[in-house]
Amino acid sequence: MLIAESLRAYILETFLFTDKESSLNNDDSLMAKGIIDSTGILELVSFIQDTFHVRIEDHEMVPENLDSIDKIVAFVTQKTGNK
Repeated sequence: MLIAESLRAYILETFLFTDKESSLNNDDSLMAKGIIDSTGILELVSFIQDTFHVRIEDHEMVPENLDSIDKIVAFVTQKTGNK
């Protein structure tokens, strides 16, 4: 499964309690739209680390890396070299 598909499924199920794809666009700000709060970010980081086998350092937990599916995909791809 591609990174974006895995992330989308996890976010829809865990934070939006739906499987309706149209509920979330890849460029939607997860924080600005109120989808994820600070506790949710920690859950998301744990999911990313476990699923994609990357280590996310404290200084990397910033909106530039984690605020949308597109940003997370770019971040994980940069860390792993995968798509």
